[in-house]
Amino acid sequence: MTPRTPWWTMAADTPWKAVNEARRLALVPLARAWFAVHGVAWSPGARIYGLPLLQRHRRSRIALGPGLELRSWFASNPLGVRQRVVLATWTANASLEIGEGTGISGSTICAAELVRIGRRVMVGAGCVIVDTDFHPLGPARRRAEPAAGASAPVVIGDDCFIGTHSLILKGASVGDGTVIGAGSVVTGPIPPGVVAAGNPARVLRALDEPGEAATDRLEAR
Repeated sequence: MTPRTPWWTMAADTPWKAVNEARRLALVPLARAWFAVHGVAWSPGARIYGLPLLQRHRRSRIALGPGLELRSWFASNPLGVRQRVVLATWTANASLEIGEGTGISGSTICAAELVRIGRRVMVGAGCVIVDTDFHPLGPARRRAEPAAGASAPVVIGDDCFIGTHSLILKGASVGDGTVIGAGSVVTGPIPPGVVAAGNPARVLRALDEPGEAATDRLEAR
């Protein structure tokens, strides 16, 4: 995990960060209770900036790695977070897994089957990561079975950077260290160690060196 600057050292140059940290610390008891009420185990070392929306099917699983960072307050991200983080499991036996040190700003993640996000991933504001169509495509079936949309697992590797307002849809996979450009739509496999963008997302280039993905992630924070 990346070392974090103590909030009190931010006060002189970035007072808004100090305010956010003070609010976060005051929220910890309520946040822990909020997670417990929803049957989601607390992430050790979690940094929760505003209560996320938690919707867990009673027979499903939401597993959060240590050091998780969730930003739901508008002022907790320089882009301005316009919605709360949503972590949802839609069906029995669904699994939503988020790895150590991952950060998510104002985004929706919903699993009907499996959504797995690796370690040290950054998910930009306004992203949607879902493994289901939710509703069938054909109108007749949609009327008869409105919740019977197709689903396929979504897997995002370690050290990825998912740019703001991207859509990661059913059956997508993103390899370790890959950067997904802002506003992209990912519907299939993206290899590790590349920059990909567009609708549908395609590989634009390889990262110049093995450490570039991690460097870009830190600079963009």
